[in-house]
Amino acid sequence: MKPSLRVALFTDSFDEANGVATFCQQFAAFTLQQNIPFLCVRPGSQRRSICDQSLTTLELKRSPAAFPIDYGFRCDPLLSRYKSWVTDQLRLFGPDLVHITGPGDFGILGFWAAHSLGIPLVASWHTNLHEYAGRRLDRLCSRLPAAWRKRVVRTGESLSLDALMRFYRLPRFVLAPNESMIQLLKDRVHKPAYFLPHGVDTNLYSPARRHQRNGSFCIGYVGRFTPEKGVRLFVDLEQRLLAAGRNDFRLVLIGEGTEKGWLKNNLRCAEFPGILRGEALAEAYADMDVFVFPSRTDTFGLVLLEAMASGVPVVVSPEAAVRVEVQHGVTGFVAQDIGSFTDSVLRLMENDALRREMSCAARQFACSKAWSEVFPQVYRTYELGLKECDYLRPLRPDPNL
Repeated sequence: MKPSLRVALFTDSFDEANGVATFCQQFAAFTLQQNIPFLCVRPGSQRRSICDQSLTTLELKRSPAAFPIDYGFRCDPLLSRYKSWVTDQLRLFGPDLVHITGPGDFGILGFWAAHSLGIPLVASWHTNLHEYAGRRLDRLCSRLPAAWRKRVVRTGESLSLDALMRFYRLPRFVLAPNESMIQLLKDRVHKPAYFLPHGVDTNLYSPARRHQRNGSFCIGYVGRFTPEKGVRLFVDLEQRLLAAGRNDFRLVLIGEGTEKGWLKNNLRCAEFPGILRGEALAEAYADMDVFVFPSRTDTFGLVLLEAMASGVPVVVSPEAAVRVEVQHGVTGFVAQDIGSFTDSVLRLMENDALRREMSCAARQFACSKAWSEVFPQVYRTYELGLKECDYLRPLRPDPNL
């Protein structure tokens, strides 16, 4: 049965290269394909409303006062100037609920608009911002004695988490992409919390796009080059592989971020293609022999599904393995430290039959996570949340107006 709820999505990120943007792009595409009424409010180059069949898009231009909060992420303290116009557009659309993707400028605008019209609000958790804050503080306080630095980091993380939890008390219910975060939200905000599934485009990301058949072993990464991603591990990994007598490899690190300069200065065998999208990104994935993902803070790690859909075994931290259901020794390897990261990569370098076997298993797993299966589940979760919260739906817009 086709979903019937009218949803308005407010997102701080849509055109960027990150997991939140991919989720929102795929959500909008799904509703358009299924002819489901959907309103998407997102950043753009100007203020405008775009109607494409069942999909309505409101683009809002950020002001010169917008400031960066991370690589590729900005926040506009003056975005509230659009509140009246957005509220009018929201009233015309007549949503059953408003979904915001986080506590950024568009999320706050979505809260204001939903609250003013009495529309049920749902918020999803996509990023462990408190852990990001802790890692940034750790870098900033690197000259302090270890005990002091640890105390500063712990305090910073705790205060950041408290602030986030105050924000997530605003919606009727919340969504999160992993069980540990769901439980934390239930315990801290005392609101219903549900699982938010993620998927992958298995037509775009496919081993059929692989061009590299022979040559150097390709170790890949896709994502931001920022401290919380743990990307400095690649320097240690390269050094250990060279020390093991292996120089028949190359690192292909795709993305941008504040750590890029440091990585360029400290890596000998690395290529930096920048940000890739679409078919160029899909081909880059398919040409990898292994995908290394050292991050311990990602709430999901959508790039892991993209790599596995491309037939690439993954080597990941324990935290990422749990969230993306990596099967150790089947679809990838779970690595506790730099030693086990290195050992896992070496196993695949030395055993091509194992790599091919894990490639097939990774692809098979990813094919069970298609977006077409994800969004009907999201709509069922919306229905469940509204029912459990016992809120009546708002009236539909008058078709005669």
